[in-house]
Amino acid sequence: MFEQREGEIPLACDPAADADDARLAYIGRVTSPWKLREDCPKNMNDARERGGGATVTVDAAYRAGLAGLAGFSHVIVLSWFEQAPRNLIVQKPRHASDAKGVFALRSPARPNPIGLHVAAIVSLDMENGVIELDAIDALDGTPVIDLKPYFASVDAIPDATRPTKDA
Repeated sequence: MFEQREGEIPLACDPAADADDARLAYIGRVTSPWKLREDCPKNMNDARERGGGATVTVDAAYRAGLAGLAGFSHVIVLSWFEQAPRNLIVQKPRHASDAKGVFALRSPARPNPIGLHVAAIVSLDMENGVIELDAIDALDGTPVIDLKPYFASVDAIPDATRPTKDA
């Protein structure tokens, strides 16, 4: 699914094969319009521009954890990109002229393929565990590993910077 490109460097071992790998609990799943990797938006801005909305359905055992989320305008969804390779440490994105370390990229291919999505909450059905979102940049069926409320007062950093080349 992920072809190795010139300049990329794989890890010596695959973290997915490590017996000491983290034991995560999937708390729910994403429902999105994106069925194929090549159709999936590359970021949340692209997902919003393309429209379609999305939902997160929280499994029954975890629905009590939604208490208090009502009233928040946005939620941080942490997902597990289960289809992504975990053995690349340096990657060459299609849009970039140079290869970069995985920790300088938002690619799903990484030792721990955790997705980070900040989405607007359109509606919240606590009883059924359904959070309707404005958008998401994740494939349909992607497992959700955590939800966190978004606090603009601490999560937004107005003077944050990033490199301008290939950013």
